Amino acid sequence: MEEEISLSCDDALNYVKNNVNTYDTIEISFNRIYLPGEVLDIDIEEKGEIESLNLMMQLNGELVNDTIQLDLVKIKDDILEIRHKQDEKSIVITVEA
Repeated sequence: MEEEISLSCDDALNYVKNNVNTYDTIEISFNRIYLPGEVLDIDIEEKGEIESLNLMMQLNGELVNDTIQLDLVKIKDDILEIRHKQDEKSIVITVEA
């Protein structure tokens, strides 16, 4: 089952913070970059609002199978789409400008 929703960039970060868990599959599209992978760790720093939201991911690419760390707060204005897969459920978040 796939669900599509549209969120602002801040609401998309809150979605990731509250709903994405370790070992979920997440696909992030920003600028001209597409990063599909498995979430290995989530590190959130908050003082009122989210200051940093770091995802440690194992990429699932054909050419690149590497572990990366990505701070979503730094790229939040460039995020176009986030696809979150958890068990048999899939949510596609279109980020509004």
